[in-house]
Amino acid sequence: MIAGCKVCAVLPAYNAARTLAQTIAGLDRQIVDEVILVDDASTDTTRDIARRLGLKYAFHRRNLGYGGNQKTCYALALEVGADIVVMLHPDYQYEPRLVPAMASLIASGVYAVALGSRILGGQALSGGMPRYKYVSNRFLTLVQNLLIGQKMSEFHSGFRAFSRRVLETLPLLANSDDFLFDNQMMVQCHWWGFRIGEISCPARYFPEASSINFRRSLVYGLGTLGVSARCALARAGVRPPPYLDRSSSARLSLAAVQDRIGETNVTS
Repeated sequence: MIAGCKVCAVLPAYNAARTLAQTIAGLDRQIVDEVILVDDASTDTTRDIARRLGLKYAFHRRNLGYGGNQKTCYALALEVGADIVVMLHPDYQYEPRLVPAMASLIASGVYAVALGSRILGGQALSGGMPRYKYVSNRFLTLVQNLLIGQKMSEFHSGFRAFSRRVLETLPLLANSDDFLFDNQMMVQCHWWGFRIGEISCPARYFPEASSINFRRSLVYGLGTLGVSARCALARAGVRPPPYLDRSSSARLSLAAVQDRIGETNVTS
């Protein structure tokens, strides 16, 4: 625990057998009270390794996508009574030793959301980020900051931490089941007025780390601009999309997700 807050690390996994054990080894279990892995119908041995490591886990009956995986992760974290939830990719691209620092930002009460930024510290390229991804990250972040009125160093990191109140408030079921989920969630956090903090986080790019190809990156980039543009339009008085509609937030907030789970050992 940190400051009396129960900390849960959630790992949205898909074919993470080669890097899962290394990621788990980097977690400080004196700080992290719960670790929950959600396997999105992997075709490798991720499930067997999760069992061998003694993790709390859940397995989807079918592949639901990166965003769909996160919905299950956060719902299960709330079920076990987490006060702070840190999402860590099990591909060892982000530094698991920084989980306590991320959780501390939330436990302080200063921030409701924390982001591990690959841009702060200037180590993205030296860590192996492809140059086209670095340039597109900087461009998209600049445009999105202007559209929604933020000053974040990046919108696209997958290393994030949230307070329980954030996860209970946002209409996350309205978000995409694909990679656009991350961006929609960051815009939601801004729209609902949750304070967002950032820390510098080095990232590793290597063959075993997951990454989307150029074509999917292009689709994702255009989608993120659309998310921020719709936020700007809503701020100007245009009817907001469902993921920014406050009137439907209770109906679309996270609820039980047992219908999508084929096997789990997660108990509250």
